Amino acid sequence: QVRLVESGGGLVQAGGSLRLSCAVSGSISSINAMGWYRQVPGNQRELVAGITSGGSTNYADSVKGRFTISRANAKNTVYLQMNGLKPEDTAVYYCNADQVTTNGALYRELWGQGTLVTVSS
Repeated sequence: QVRLVESGGGLVQAGGSLRLSCAVSGSISSINAMGWYRQVPGNQRELVAGITSGGSTNYADSVKGRFTISRANAKNTVYLQMNGLKPEDTAVYYCNADQVTTNGALYRELWGQGTLVTVSS
């Protein structure tokens, strides 16, 4: 069974940093794009940052210059380094993996369980 396991959320003061990790467990052959999304209660889930299998990245305008997404393909893991955190970054952050192939199976889109990031002012 393929699962996305997130870690690294928590409470931090404004201006601080956190690093989120998301590991894809299972007998993984390949993963296409991976990304981080966030959601505030009452709002739609929004893309924070994405990274392709080749390492190309894209960011939401609100986090450009502060957040950095990276991935370790050998570990099937994606990271989100968040610096200069602001109270408006407070949300549940979800990891996403697109086009995950295993032994004979293809998963088109997988989500982690979410990790809460709270930034105090």
